[in-house]
Amino acid sequence: MRVLLDTTYARRGPSGTGVYLDEIAGALRDEGVEIVEAANGRRPAPAGGGAGSVRNLGLDTWWTQAELPRRAREAGADVLHHPLPALALRASCPQIVTVHDLAFERLPDHFSTGFRRWASFTHRRAARGADAVICVSQTTRRDVLARWGVDPRRIVVVPHGPGQAPHVTPVEPRHFIYVGDDEPRKNLGLLLAGYARYRAAAGPAALDLVLAGRERGAAGCSLAGVRREPHPDLALLLGAAAALVHPALHEGFGLTALEAMSAGVPVLAARSPGTVETCAGAARYFDPYDAAGLAHELGALAADRAARAELARRGRERAAAFSWQAAARRHIEAYTLALHA
Repeated sequence: MRVLLDTTYARRGPSGTGVYLDEIAGALRDEGVEIVEAANGRRPAPAGGGAGSVRNLGLDTWWTQAELPRRAREAGADVLHHPLPALALRASCPQIVTVHDLAFERLPDHFSTGFRRWASFTHRRAARGADAVICVSQTTRRDVLARWGVDPRRIVVVPHGPGQAPHVTPVEPRHFIYVGDDEPRKNLGLLLAGYARYRAAAGPAALDLVLAGRERGAAGCSLAGVRREPHPDLALLLGAAAALVHPALHEGFGLTALEAMSAGVPVLAARSPGTVETCAGAARYFDPYDAAGLAHELGALAADRAARAELARRGRERAAAFSWQAAARRHIEAYTLALHA
């Protein structure tokens, strides 16, 4: 089987989609699938609105409607796989889309009106028109069924593997760690408010908070004990972490939490369906709107070595149930379904 895989999003810096593309391409090759990668090298990073976004929309349209179908024909591809929902109207082979989450519909106030309307229309149309739809979780599958009306017979649920799980050498905890950017749905404001409460209560014994990842603003930089690491050494930072704190309001899967669990790092996460589905009983949870509750959990974990060790044990056990090889085999099921649609 020959699959043309759009790897454009793996070129635009660290992201969950980039990890997914890198990992699933290798795992599929290991399963005997011939993967032909195609990336739009002309596509710059997201512009955040204005003329830059209009330019990017034009490039995306050209890529999806003209260039990808041409490359699929030239490669003799059996299927065309879009890692985010998109649909080539003149493709000569069956098409598969991956849907990660519907956060722009579940949390509309956290996205610009223009993006939300565009994504709701184009992603829904792509999912309805694709020959098979890969959903990364049952949470996303439920949303796709309820909000987009996709035929359930064309949906295959494919959980991710652990992602970029580095080899971690644990040392005495020096900080809590957050991994990700500061887009609104990631709920960084609640994390900072909860951390400030924790630090005020703990005094000199308080652990620091490391924000590892890209930033768009200066949120949290002025808070005592908070530091940013825009180009983090994750193995080093995770090894010295009392816990990964994951405050996101909505996730389709929870890849960051799974990576931490795989590395033996305790996870303290906001209670949201996708994250709970992934972590199950291997994480501790807090209300994503309750800063005081988060502060209490931070203090409790910082003080309880045994609780951290138990979370680390359960996390490793839970993460062992996920693998990219299993994900690759489920992708092959989706490709086969599309070929026989």
